[in-house]
Order: sequence, then C-alpha cells, then structure tokens
Amino acid sequence: MAEYVISGCSSADLSKSWLERRNIEYIEFNYELGGIQYKDDFGVSVAPHDLYERMLAGEDSKTSQISIGDYFDHFKRILDSGRDLIHVTLSTGISGTYNSAVLAANELREKYPDRKIYVVDSMAASSGFGLLLDKMADLRDKGMSIEMLYAWTEENKLRAVHWFFSSDLTFYIKGGRVSKTAGFIGSVLSICPLLNVDYLGRLIPREKIRTKKKVIRRLVDKMKEDADKGTDYDDTCFISHSDCLEDAEAVMKLIEAEFPKMKGKIRIFPIGATIGCHTGPGTVALFFWGRKRVD
Repeated sequence: MAEYVISGCSSADLSKSWLERRNIEYIEFNYELGGIQYKDDFGVSVAPHDLYERMLAGEDSKTSQISIGDYFDHFKRILDSGRDLIHVTLSTGISGTYNSAVLAANELREKYPDRKIYVVDSMAASSGFGLLLDKMADLRDKGMSIEMLYAWTEENKLRAVHWFFSSDLTFYIKGGRVSKTAGFIGSVLSICPLLNVDYLGRLIPREKIRTKKKVIRRLVDKMKEDADKGTDYDDTCFISHSDCLEDAEAVMKLIEAEFPKMKGKIRIFPIGATIGCHTGPGTVALFFWGRKRVD
C-alpha cells in the first residue's frame, strides 16, 4: 500500500474504473436536475445522454460544491487508514470548492499534527484536471515522495493545456459565459467558439470560428502550437465530450493522422454532470501537456 493517497473529485471527468485502476481516490460533487438532488457518480444515477436530453427538454440544472463537512469526512477516512494525503480540487476559476477543502484540511491538521495533508488548486477542469491526476499517479508509482509530488504539481499544473469548443451555445448563454446577442448571432452563422482555460483557471473565449469542421481543424492546430515537442508529442492526451462522441472521435482521428506517436494512445471520456450542467451538449475538449499557461 502506498504511504500516501492522491485524491481528486468526480469533476476530473475520468471514468470510475480509470481512477480505481490508477489508485486515485475521489469525492463526488452534487448537482440538481429537475428539482431532484443527485451525486455526480460517473453517470450511475443519470446517464450522460439522459442528463443532456433532460436539460434540452427544459429541466433546470445546477451544481453545488462539496461541503467542508464532506471534505472533512473524506480526508479523515484516508488519514484513519494510516496514510498521508494530497488532494487536488477543481479550479478556483470555476468553483469555490478549493476553499472548502483547505478549511477541512486545516481542521484535520490540528487533530493529526504529525500527518502530511496537502491541498492543490488544479487550475484545471474536466479531463484536464484528470490529466494532472493521471500524471501525479505516474510519478507516485515511480517512487516520488508526497513532498516532492506536491512541489512538482504546484510547479507544473499550468502545463496541462485545455482547448475546447461548443457547437451548441444554449447553456453557455444561460450561464452568462456568452451573451444572448452573441449567442443568437453565433447560432445563425454556425459559429463555434474556441475557448481555453487561462493561467487563473478561468474559461476564456479565444476565437470565433464558423462551422464545426473548421473548429475541429483549429483545435488540432492549437495542439501543434502548444504541445511539448510539437507533432512529436508522445505523452498523455485526453478528450472529453458532452454527448457528441462522433465529434470527439473526429478530433482523435485528426490527431492520430498528424501526430505519428499518438496513434492508439488517446483516451476519450464523457463530460460528467458537474461540468456538463454548465456546458450542455455539444462540447468537445482536448487536453495535453505543453508550455505553461501565462495568460
């Protein structure tokens, strides 16, 4: 058994089996759909397709961050098992859950003064958050200490590059990330906004591109520009999508055609409820390792 635990949350948008195979523990976000409370439990309670169908049918959706008490119980269980802890949260640019995790950790440090408890703001979202957790698991498995892993994570977390687009602006408009006017014009002109996550962990619109085919092309061009070693990139690459698997597969096939070392190495995951309640259907996100985000 490892001397310490890497922990994240369900908003990292990896599958439950992937997290378990990588020995990454997790805590689940909460969300409400049609007035009913659910856990973001990797689609067990509500399958991803059903989530988006219900949203499109008009059912209200909203998320609630993990409480201090829930974090306290999650962390205490790990500490009581005799292991130290490094927990990574969803970006503070998207959620306030980091602050809740810090408060719970501070309380537990008083009860467990000889134990190591680290909390990291991922500055990441969806499978970009998952990309960071996955790399941390690699380093742990190679024998890196918890102190060194914490230092590495803080130094390198902004190298997890996020690029994504949406072909359906309905819920971006509803959430205020796209204005109603811009959203209407975008829909009429078939504009798919290209966005990324900046150095503060916020979602930032970068380009307006007409047609899905062109924005997929631009997404892969961004990987060419930003990835470590350019088209010689051979590290982990994750893609997440909200009920548009064909679009995610189109991105994957284009990457495999233009990045010769990536064939068969790209993994696609569904966007879970925590992120999906805000994006709605039609979002494809691409994640890889590159130069540190500075804007």
